[in-house]
Amino acid sequence: MSNNQLFIISGPSGAGEDSIIEGLAERMNINKAITTTTRKKRDGEVEGVDYYFISKEKFRENIDNGKMAEYAEHYNGNYYGITKEELYRIQSNESVGIWKIDYKGVEQAKKMFPGIIAIFITAESLEVLEKRLRMRSNVTEQYINERMTYTKNWLDHTDIYDYTVINKQNQLDNAISDVENIINYHLKN
Repeated sequence: MSNNQLFIISGPSGAGEDSIIEGLAERMNINKAITTTTRKKRDGEVEGVDYYFISKEKFRENIDNGKMAEYAEHYNGNYYGITKEELYRIQSNESVGIWKIDYKGVEQAKKMFPGIIAIFITAESLEVLEKRLRMRSNVTEQYINERMTYTKNWLDHTDIYDYTVINKQNQLDNAISDVENIINYHLKN
C-alpha cells in the first residue's frame, strides 16, 4: 500500500470520526489502523478491534525499543499511538487504510509519510461538540471540561490538514459522502 491508499481521519471528541469510519466501512473496503492505548477498556470495547490495551510500562518499553511509529500523551495522562507492526499490517492489505489519530499524531504522520492525506472532522460549532459529549453516558463535568479544553487547543492546529469535513447535526450521511468523495478522488489520482 502506498501513502495514497492510507488516509487519516482526525477530529476532536464529539466530531463523529468513529461514526464516519463505520459509515465508510459500509460503502467501501477499508481497513482501520488500530491504536494502542494505556487507558482502561470501556464497556463494550473489544481488544484488537477498538484498541490494543496495554500498560503504561509496556507502552514506554515499546517507545524505548523503537516499536511505535507515532505516539502522544493525551490530556487524560494516557498514551495513544500506533505501532510500526500495525502500520505494516495496514499497508500489506489491499483495502483502503484508515488511520484515526489526533492532531499531534497527524503532525508526526505528515513527517513520516509526506503526501498522506489528512481529513479533519468537526461539527459546526464548539457548542455542538459539547452537546454531543454531554449526550454520552456517565460523563462528568471534569470529563467535559478536559475534552473541551483539548478541543480548543486542537482547533489551533487545523492548518496541518488537507481537508475539513463538517459533520453537521443530523447530517451524518452527508459527512460520510464528503469523506468518501475525498478518498475516491485521491485513489484515482
